[in-house]
Amino acid sequence: MPGKLGMTATQRVALLRNQAANLLMYGKIETTKGKAKELQPYVEKVITLAINSYEDTIEETITTTNSKGKEVKEKIVKDGPKKLAARRSIMNKVADLPLEKGENESKKEYKNRTQDVKHPVVEKLFNEIAPKYAERNAENGQGGGYTRIYMTGQRKGDAAETAIIELV
Repeated sequence: MPGKLGMTATQRVALLRNQAANLLMYGKIETTKGKAKELQPYVEKVITLAINSYEDTIEETITTTNSKGKEVKEKIVKDGPKKLAARRSIMNKVADLPLEKGENESKKEYKNRTQDVKHPVVEKLFNEIAPKYAERNAENGQGGGYTRIYMTGQRKGDAAETAIIELV
């Protein structure tokens, strides 16, 4: 049975969505022990959902007319029904974070770099994290165990047990 963490249900869901997004985006976060233990199964279920559906794509060839009047054939890769459903489910479970702007990157360069990426956390999950763990599952013959929790001792201000949760 999940813990309540001293919050209402809506606050807990918001906390898990935000922490899951940060964990998937940055690879590790530092939080309290209780929050880390609540976050671990939540994130592992999201990763499993992505692993089971990341390869489901459909290629279509579309014929269009360009500005000169010639017919041009284009190949378009779309999400299959299973991947689309998984993507929508993950977007519901994980908060949407913007991509970070680089130190010496101008506003125009940042805008050009990020204009095609609508949901960076979901894209990273399907393009980087899911293939990595699917390969790991195929090699080792094991599923799950995508996160690791390190206990780091007590926080100085309120003596709360802190932990680092990271993707393995």
